[in-house]
Amino acid sequence: TDAPASLLYRPGTHVRPRAGAPEVPDLSARSWLIADADTGAVLAAHDAHRRLPPASTLKTLFALTVMPALPSGIRHRVDPEELEGIGPGSSLVGVAENRTYRVSDLWNGVFLNSGNDAVHVLAALNGGWRVTAERMEEKARALGARDTRVKSPDGYDAPGQVSSAFDLAVFGRAGLRSPEFAEYCARAEAAFPARDGGSYPIVNTNRLLTGADGVAPYRGLIGVKNGYTSHAGNTLVAAARRDGRTLVATVMNPRSDEGHAVYEEARDLLDWGFEATGRVSPVGSLDALRSAPPGGPEADAVAVSASASREDDSDERPVWWTITGAGLLGGAGVAVYLRLRWGPVPKD
Repeated sequence: TDAPASLLYRPGTHVRPRAGAPEVPDLSARSWLIADADTGAVLAAHDAHRRLPPASTLKTLFALTVMPALPSGIRHRVDPEELEGIGPGSSLVGVAENRTYRVSDLWNGVFLNSGNDAVHVLAALNGGWRVTAERMEEKARALGARDTRVKSPDGYDAPGQVSSAFDLAVFGRAGLRSPEFAEYCARAEAAFPARDGGSYPIVNTNRLLTGADGVAPYRGLIGVKNGYTSHAGNTLVAAARRDGRTLVATVMNPRSDEGHAVYEEARDLLDWGFEATGRVSPVGSLDALRSAPPGGPEADAVAVSASASREDDSDERPVWWTITGAGLLGGAGVAVYLRLRWGPVPKD
């Protein structure tokens, strides 16, 4: 028999309970979704395709797009121009001009510290800011994610930049299929190169992973990415694995006054998802072919301009020749013992 029709393009909360199914949690988020990461089956959702600013959860799409093109062991000396144009109030990992970093260092900065400075450097290596934004949209379409519009690859607020709970779950699920992506997004702490040649500890700002700030760590959590801007509010893509089953949840812009509502609402969703195993029928699928909008994929396609002015032509080309000293990244990991210190919340 054919799978039941997707409910994901309909407004409101959707679940198809069977006998003994637990009640779906009452969440304050403007949009949310919980799915089985292995099968793609969406277990429940609320306004799954509502377009909202994603904040730094958009970095999941950035990593999916750029990571395959840049081997992690490559070393790159940062040009001052690569750090220009970073938005005021951005979260930073501390990338320094004229210092050499491994690509793997920069990815640690992206995933753990949500460093927009690291994103700017990686985007420069990928052909430039605008080119990277276009490639991110192309990648989103290839994954069947048609709600996403990319204006600023780091997730910083920009007019017209939106995604959805559905799309972000698609990105999180795709990322978990990449061992490299999965390793970065699950990493709680790392050492980041300092200006003076030493290093300093950085800690993942995903409190559901680290247990910081009074948020209890979630058992089985394997990532993925949190975000915050004043326009987007708090956003989170969270994935957890228990008893051989992996779930991915997206929570966008909780309206609760609770300080860590985005984490607690994701916790509630994941708890519900594991309890609902075998007790609900899917309301849709993260698989693009099963989730096409009314009118087909073309009905909601984005026109990505392929034209560029002559001045931008040099920015269109791959910049492999600017990357020197490619080497192999190896050696034992460094154990870092650190004290968690949280300052003002940046726009990450």
